[in-house]
Amino acid sequence: MPQSQIIKTSKLSWLNITNASEKEISYLRKKFKFDQLDLADSYAHKHAQRPKINIRPNYLFIILLFPVYRRKTREIIPAEVDIFITKDHLITLHYNQLEPLQNFFQLCQADTQERNTYLNEGSLMLLYEILDRLYFSQFPMLDHISIDINNIEKNIFAGQERAMVKEILVVKRNIVFFRQIMQSHRNVLIKLIKHQGKTNGQNRMANYFNDLIDRTHNIWDLLENFQQTINALEDTNSSLVTFKLNDIMRTLTIFSVIVFPLTLMAAVFGMNVKNIPIAGTDFDFYKIIAIMGTASLAMFLYFKHKKWI
Repeated sequence: MPQSQIIKTSKLSWLNITNASEKEISYLRKKFKFDQLDLADSYAHKHAQRPKINIRPNYLFIILLFPVYRRKTREIIPAEVDIFITKDHLITLHYNQLEPLQNFFQLCQADTQERNTYLNEGSLMLLYEILDRLYFSQFPMLDHISIDINNIEKNIFAGQERAMVKEILVVKRNIVFFRQIMQSHRNVLIKLIKHQGKTNGQNRMANYFNDLIDRTHNIWDLLENFQQTINALEDTNSSLVTFKLNDIMRTLTIFSVIVFPLTLMAAVFGMNVKNIPIAGTDFDFYKIIAIMGTASLAMFLYFKHKKWI
């Protein structure tokens, strides 16, 4: 169900909308005169799925995606938050997937002191506080990926190569999705800083948003490291699986060659013809067994000499 809540101070109002319906979108259109294209992007049933910033004459419109981890399916999915920023309003629209955002709103809603602290510094400062919490919430997910990679490495060298094939693919998928979600954040923040510098002269918020850019750099560097590590582990695991498979094939091949004389002689002496050598003489069965054993032993010693076994 769509929900909208608002908290106010003397300087700023924060309107938080979850699962926006046509009613909420219509309200934003009439109240703030937002551009129809921006409202269409923020509509609950129309995921933009592309981070961007639109600079309008009287407001800013930002779309950002953040990773969310689903424990049941063990996958990382994008969660969208759309943000309208005016001089005295900040409006967030999302789908109730971002727990840090909801927790922060509830904190400001419940505690007057916290509300005055974060809302009385202006809309951009409130935006910084929201993004700071959203970026910080990504590090536990990165820690989880790091733990998964370490476990994969241990299991690979513990002889569980085949079981690790699926685990490697799961981690690789999550790293790829994480990178796709994060790749545009830096550009959005840089555009925001440049815009504020042009409109306000000395941009006092530049240091704050540069701190967020550094945070995205740290996240990206970790993802780069994870990707290189998991690719190396995948190559190692594939090599070990291939080596074991080749070893099994070599063993089976040698075994079949050693057994071949037995099969051949059994076929020869099993033919229903006359005048087969040895057949019909005294102790013929034992003589044939001796010949077969000698042939197999000779094959075995040959492979042993060549160090193939």
